[in-house]
Amino acid sequence: MADSRRAVDVAELVEQARAGGPASARAVARLISLVENSAPVLREVAAALAPHGGRAQVVGLTGSPGVGKSTTTSALVSALRADGKRVGVLAVDPSSPFSGGALLGDRVRMQDHATDDGVFIRSMASRGQLGGLSAAVPQALRVLDAAGCDVVLVETVGVGQAEVEIASMADTTVLVLAPGLGDGIQAAKAGIIEIADVFVVNKADRDGADQVARDLRYMQSLGGRHSEAGAWRPPIVKTSAAKGVSADSGIDKLAAAIEKHRDWMTRHDVLAQRRRDRAATEIESIALGLVRRRLESVHGSAALGVLADRVVAGQADPYTAADELVATL
Repeated sequence: MADSRRAVDVAELVEQARAGGPASARAVARLISLVENSAPVLREVAAALAPHGGRAQVVGLTGSPGVGKSTTTSALVSALRADGKRVGVLAVDPSSPFSGGALLGDRVRMQDHATDDGVFIRSMASRGQLGGLSAAVPQALRVLDAAGCDVVLVETVGVGQAEVEIASMADTTVLVLAPGLGDGIQAAKAGIIEIADVFVVNKADRDGADQVARDLRYMQSLGGRHSEAGAWRPPIVKTSAAKGVSADSGIDKLAAAIEKHRDWMTRHDVLAQRRRDRAATEIESIALGLVRRRLESVHGSAALGVLADRVVAGQADPYTAADELVATL
């Protein structure tokens, strides 16, 4: 919280983040810290970043715990760097119940990239946020975008069927599955499967990988949003991410599938629409936060208490009371 106690030259930080080199990495780290901690200069940071965004491709990687998301992310970074792309990684971890910080620290799984100036890796704590992400992710994405990243990979907390927030944050959502973890059953339940733009069956050298792929193909045959005329049909890519970027790891095929999806979205104006939807979701979230803070103010709490008494007494219904409360704000 030291940044909130001393003067912060936001414009200079943004310029340093965009300049490249070691100073850039430090500036990016500090900007993300300001965002995570909701520093007093948060609005100033957002305003300074706004003119420099809209360039990075955002790729979300999600899936159940243990499927190899971190290993897949690290291998994908290697493939993207081999293609000359500057890469940012946001690895969202569960929060420590003691410090509130990132518990797992997925950067330890990506040490191969620690000395590469073309890669920035940041672990972010979910801080109790549902959906597999952190509330600070949208602004952190803007920081990495402004810093010149061509691709930003967002690795979520291990998710279940309902935690699908990543789909509203990413241009392309990659769902990682693996044999032996019950994913064949999950494939029959749609749920999280519906959000995927690319399916990855990781640990493909294990028994059961072909069955997982068959389950996914069967699920696709049942219909859903991907079965509509002209819709994108998610490819199924088998990988062995632990092998890195080798001829038989499948990581190059995964990178190609992600790039193919981007090309398809650009041709069909889907990419622009996804980004508009993402901006709308972010604006709505900020607006709801402002309303919540006003409700928590002394005036808001008093007004809410009076209206609650009227509802309990049968003098008003909850909808009318809610209309009156909104009007006072």
